[in-house]
Amino acid sequence: MKRKIPCFCNNTFTVDIPEEIDLDRDPQFIEDIIAGNFMNFVCSSCGKKHKPEFPLAVRWSGKGIEFEVLPELERGTFYRRKEDKQGMETVIGYPELAERVAVLRDGLVPEAAEAIKYYILLKAGETYPEDDISVWYQGKSGDSLEFHIHGIRQDEVAVIKTPPALYEKTLDDYKKNPLADPFALLRVKTYLSIQNILRPDELK
Repeated sequence: MKRKIPCFCNNTFTVDIPEEIDLDRDPQFIEDIIAGNFMNFVCSSCGKKHKPEFPLAVRWSGKGIEFEVLPELERGTFYRRKEDKQGMETVIGYPELAERVAVLRDGLVPEAAEAIKYYILLKAGETYPEDDISVWYQGKSGDSLEFHIHGIRQDEVAVIKTPPALYEKTLDDYKKNPLADPFALLRVKTYLSIQNILRPDELK
């Protein structure tokens, strides 16, 4: 689909945007998404890089997943809508898309990965109660899972590596009772994310 992208230099340029991608058929997208290079466009006039977000369907049959990706600007719309796309998970924003693809690439169960993010966020919030903190999965580091914590110090990222035993226990807890907290708190309809807990009252 052709889309027009306006630039701050007053130039508007046209790009071709896919409405859906298949990660089995086009595996080169996997690392592009994780690295943040997916759907990056350069202004033909001034050379500025743009990273717009457009709705997208992502299929990855090899991982047994199909999900819709909504732009961050449509977060409120998601919570207010009455119907969901049948059989599709929801991801909101391209940073979450990159994280979810990394989780699936590494063979992890998203519910367990999000729960660990929740545990890390709780601990960080106790130590830094005034800070606006976010936690993101980065990938495997040896046998450990690496997460990055943003918001503790300006322009700095804290790195935490969790032992395999924590993931295995969290996964076991999820399998035994997927409706228990925090797993139930992390999901709203088709959307699994720690952002469901952090969303403002007007979106609850």
